[in-house]
Order: sequence, then structure tokens, then C-alpha cells
Amino acid sequence: MRLVLQLVARLLVIVALCLGAATVWATIEAYRSVDRATAASAERVSLALEALYWRELLLRSNRMREQLLPTPEWRTIGTMGLISPGICVQFEPRGAFEKPLCGQSKGIGKTPPAWFATAVQTLLGNHAAVSRPISARTASAGAVVATLDPDAAIALAWQHILDNIHVALLMAVAIALLASLAIAHTLAPAQQIVSALQRMARGQYRTLLPRFRSMELAMIGQAVGDLGDRLAQAEEERTVLTRRLLEIRNDERRALARELHDEFGQNLTAILAFANTIETTSTGKKGEVAQDARMISQATRRIIACLRDTLNRLRHPPAEELGLEASLVDLVDSWRSQAATQPMIQLDLQGDLADVRGTVAATAYRVAQECLTNALRHSAAREIVLRIERRSGPENSLLVHVEDDAGGDAAKVAQSAGFGLTGVSERVAALGGSLSIVPARRGLSVAATIPLAA
Repeated sequence: MRLVLQLVARLLVIVALCLGAATVWATIEAYRSVDRATAASAERVSLALEALYWRELLLRSNRMREQLLPTPEWRTIGTMGLISPGICVQFEPRGAFEKPLCGQSKGIGKTPPAWFATAVQTLLGNHAAVSRPISARTASAGAVVATLDPDAAIALAWQHILDNIHVALLMAVAIALLASLAIAHTLAPAQQIVSALQRMARGQYRTLLPRFRSMELAMIGQAVGDLGDRLAQAEEERTVLTRRLLEIRNDERRALARELHDEFGQNLTAILAFANTIETTSTGKKGEVAQDARMISQATRRIIACLRDTLNRLRHPPAEELGLEASLVDLVDSWRSQAATQPMIQLDLQGDLADVRGTVAATAYRVAQECLTNALRHSAAREIVLRIERRSGPENSLLVHVEDDAGGDAAKVAQSAGFGLTGVSERVAALGGSLSIVPARRGLSVAATIPLAA
């Protein structure tokens, strides 16, 4: 899962938790607000009745205070306007058949669901009545008792919660959206870092990254740049070392070829001459000696042929002297002429190969030579295709592609510890190229890409 999506998902979880906490807080606040409204209604009505009480007392001073209770004319529209919706006010001591004076309770809010009413009454309990004396100076003036209609209280709390939740929900959505955009913008440079690492995996080690504003991303970018520089330096050192090793090995191969030619070649030639002499001078009873000399001559010729083939592989490839195209034609013709039962070899040359010489030509020749040798000696291939393609433009490279129809396991061949493919791979890597061994439609495919700039 992408990091941006993970952070956004965690942010949404946090927003949901905060929204739930806001809902609980809004429920408790709505419960308290109803209690405050009850107390405020009782306070307002008591103040109004206190003024009415003292006015009647002053105007009717000849009457007993007991005759002023209940306060006359207190159940008026003005008094009713002092009572909050859903609250009922009762004068104490109440008169006979006197009912509480209640505020408007219809239309004060939407009908709450049953689970909400049950949860609020269970967790927060019922609302207590509020009593306020009409006058603090005389207890005989009576008191005002305000009570809350339970249904109206639940409806008011539910409406209060809906009003707060709508605002909280809009704020949560806005916060989540803006925070998601901020997270995506902050982590956008991570894609550039990933792209740089992918280019490094493809061999482009020195990759320039822009300077990031975030200190952490800037440190990561700096570390990636330093890593690329060290990898590029290590790759250059490895290439130089590989080239040096190849030069030393080539020198050893030349020295070994000279030794084989000078020592083994001359001795084998002498053995062959002695055997021919013995064969020609042996007559009569010495026929068995002539037969033995003839067998020695045949064995010596086979050794000389094998030695000649070994010398051809140890010496400079003809591509350095004849050119790549002529040397490849000669290589294919030599394999075709060895036996009539050899598989069919197709040579496909694409592009201008006339100026491809030197190390690149020698490496391409070695790749083709080794792949053809393996296909002809170690497989039952019936058809081999050798394609040499010069790619111009930005690639500016030489492609050597050998494909056969002998089946085989590409993974085992690629992991083979044989000196042939290992040497070819080292030669190609020393020039900054690449070698791949993959399954083909009917066999194996070996492809080497050699930069012409080498």
C-alpha cells in the first residue's frame, strides 16, 4: 500500500475518533444546556413574580400578606414568554386545581430515535427540577419550581447534537481533505527519489536530485546521491580492473599459444614425420610395424588438428585484423565446412559494420564464437541464428544475438561456472555492456549489448 494512502487512512481514523469524541461531548453539552435553560427559566419567572409581589404588597398594604398568595395575575402571556420551550413552571404553594404554566413544546426539534432517548436517559439520567424563591427577604412570598418535559428535553438535546454534528462533520471533511492534499504534496518528492533509485538499478548511478525543502527528504536525497557516486566510482574501478585482468589474460593466452605452437607443434610434427618414415620403410614381415606407425600418424594428426583449433581460440581474434563482418563470415563458413551433419547456421548482419573494429569487434567475435561453440558441441540444435545488429541513435551499441532450437534450461546455463560464458560476460562488462541468457521460443537466446563508445 502506498505511503500516502496509509497516512490518509490513518488520518481518517483519527478524524473519525475525534468526530466520535465530539458527538459524546455534544451530547453531554446538550444535556447540560437543557438544565441551564431550566434554571434560567426559573430565575426569570421568579424575578418577574418578585416585582409583581412587591407591587401588590405596596398597593394593598391594608391586606394581609397571606391574602397575596398566590401572586395575582402571574399566569400571563408575558410570564409565558419568560419560559424556555419544553419547560413548565409551577408556583408554590400551588392553588387548588392549578396547572403548571409550560412553554411551547411542539416543533422544538426533530423526533429523536428510540435508541438515543434510551441511551441518554440510561447514561445521563433524568433532569432535576429547579426551585427559585420569589423573594430572598421573605419566605412567605412563595417559590417558583421549573421542571422539564422529558420528551421535550430529549428532542432539544437531539436537535442540539444535530446542529453541532453537522458543523463538526463539515470541519472533519475539510480537515481530512486539506490534510490529505498537504500529505500528498509533502511526499511528492518521494517519487523522484524512487525514480532515482530505479535508474540506479538500471546502471545510471550518478543521478541528480533537486533540493528538497523538507530536512528529512533532503537528507535522504543527499544519501541517495552519495550512494550513486560511490556505486559509480566502484563500477569504474571494477571496469578498469576487469580490463586489466583481461589484458593480462590475453597476454597469457598469447604466451601459451606461442609455447604450444613452438614446443608441441614442432614435436608433434617430428612425431608425424618419424611415423611416416617408419611406415614407408617397413615391408614384408614388418607389416605390423607399418600398421602401428600408421595409427601413430592418425593419432598425431588428430592431436595437431585439436592443437590448431586451440591455437585459433587462444590467438588474437581475426576481427581485430579482418574486421567484424569478414571474421564472422569466416567463422560461420568454418563451422559449416566441418561436417555435413552440422545444424543449419543462419548469419544475419544488420547495419553498417565496416568501421566496427578494435576491442568492440574482438568482443563481439568472442561472444559469437563462444555461443556457436556451445550450441554446436553441447546441444542437439538443428538450427542456429546468429544476428549482429548495429543500433545507431541514442543507443549507439552493437547487439550480438544467438538463438537455437535445442531447448535447454536458461537458468542453469546462466548460473553455469564454465570459463567460456564467464569470460564472455567479463569481456562485455568491461566495455560497459550487458549479457542476458533467456528462454527462446524453442531453445535458448543469448544476447550481448556492447556500447560502441567503448
